[in-house]
Amino acid sequence: MSPFSRTALQTQLLARIAISLRLIVISIVVAFCFMASSVCLTLLLSVFLAVLVDPLVTQLQRWHIPRSLAAALIVLLCMASVGLAGFASYNKSLEFVNDLPQLTSRLRNTISPLTDKIQQVQDTAGSLTLSNAPAKKVTEVKIHETPTWPSYIVRGVGSVWGAVVIAGVVPFLVFFMLIRKEHMSVRIESWLGERIDVPLFVARAAKMVRGFVLGNLIIGVVMSAVTVGVLELLKVQGAIPLGIASGILNLIPFLGLVLATAVPCIAALMQFTSVAPFMIIAVAVIALHLISANILIPKFVGSRVNIGPVSATLGILFWGWLWGVVGLLLAIPLTAFVKIVADSHPSLIHLSNLLAETPRAVPPKFLARRGKKARETAESPNKPIPLATETP
Repeated sequence: MSPFSRTALQTQLLARIAISLRLIVISIVVAFCFMASSVCLTLLLSVFLAVLVDPLVTQLQRWHIPRSLAAALIVLLCMASVGLAGFASYNKSLEFVNDLPQLTSRLRNTISPLTDKIQQVQDTAGSLTLSNAPAKKVTEVKIHETPTWPSYIVRGVGSVWGAVVIAGVVPFLVFFMLIRKEHMSVRIESWLGERIDVPLFVARAAKMVRGFVLGNLIIGVVMSAVTVGVLELLKVQGAIPLGIASGILNLIPFLGLVLATAVPCIAALMQFTSVAPFMIIAVAVIALHLISANILIPKFVGSRVNIGPVSATLGILFWGWLWGVVGLLLAIPLTAFVKIVADSHPSLIHLSNLLAETPRAVPPKFLARRGKKARETAESPNKPIPLATETP
């Protein structure tokens, strides 16, 4: 075997080993993110919020306010806003709980014809069984299974205590990230400065996060306003909070359409007995969802995150599997962040093209390298690599 063939085969073997090691590392990272989901979500939410409010802190700093004081003011303002929103939603939740018995009774009366039909079908199917078959006495065992949807909703957050811990830690992390921004930039530059353009990478990631939030805010305001208008025309009680909640829930991938339709329809059970108002609400919410998914989201969000619809759907499935509803909410920016990472390194251009809506052209040096590798493979015979002790 010639030295050239031996070197080519060794290069191929090393390339396969490198790919296997990368797959192992990716599997370890995914397993860590799944097992340590509360830690990962706390860090991600902190970085996400710090990137969002950093322009406000910078603006206050330009007004000769110390950065530490500006960061504290912004964090306290955000905490107060979340507290007021939680207090308002708590009062509405109490009203809903008080009205729950009446809603349950109305809902039972509404669906009773359907349940009666289903029971008749079951009875008819039971009468078709063989009557001559001997009856066997089997001990009845009742198994109580915990519903899976609550565990899916809180996946990644853990228990209620875990959610409280995350809510308590995130403001402190955001504050420290804001006041230590320059130090963090220097550390990232010293760590990754030789591999990627760190300032450009940070600027792209920040622009993507802010564009995603701003685009969803615009879409949420539009859908909330239209939903409020529809509910006001139908004279539904509490049209404003119900419309706002429905418009915001409509932004959630997959589950949003069901939740956005269910919230105003359940509230309308207290007022209406005919089917027409429920049909109008359902048609309006579905129409808003279709318009936002096909027109508003590509215009206001898609142009900022720059990922294809297939990649976005796969990202939603993956992050939703990994972290539940929280993963669904963060799926688009996380997938876009992976694309930004791929854009920053030339060797990951193929991953970038898989995620991008419009793929880029592969640089000529990669095509030349691929052609050279193909020629080496064609010229080398299909023989095992000799041991180091063998003489070529």
